[in-house]
Amino acid sequence: MRPIQICLVVLALMGTGPSRAETVPEPQGYREDGYRAPTPATLAGATVLDGKALLDLITHEPVVLIDTMPEPPRPPDLKPGVYWQAPRRSNIPGSVWLANTGYGVLSEEMAAYFDASLERLSLGDPGRKLVFYCEPNCWMSWNAAKRAITLGYEQVYWYPGGAEGWRAEGHALMPTAPIPVD
Repeated sequence: MRPIQICLVVLALMGTGPSRAETVPEPQGYREDGYRAPTPATLAGATVLDGKALLDLITHEPVVLIDTMPEPPRPPDLKPGVYWQAPRRSNIPGSVWLANTGYGVLSEEMAAYFDASLERLSLGDPGRKLVFYCEPNCWMSWNAAKRAITLGYEQVYWYPGGAEGWRAEGHALMPTAPIPVD
């Protein structure tokens, strides 16, 4: 078999069968480790969006876009007094960044921050549309969306493509900063 034929066979085989996301089952609870890994294709109680559906939703409906990407911590080996600036984050325009709210287990302080933030962003309306995202293959937005459902929010959406997926579809991103924890 010639090299080009081998490549064509490999490409054909790659396109068959379920995608990786379809083979990942939803856990009973929250994902508590290995956050940068393939995610399920579903989230019980939420509507899963692709880029086209997200664009349609934000174009025609009032929604709250919530980026759940963790904020990078200061490197532990950096000497005290040495200036450090976290890498910049860009997200979908109009989003709020609720950093560190997608971990499987939240501290009491972070759980209260998440709950209070959703209350404020939803204007106290559990029926307000909330769209959670992070990056592709990132459990942070899946966990946060599941947590919002558990808190009683009725119109929860999950965009697994994340900011990178949005950019890859040709849409702009905007630099952002996380909403501070009070």
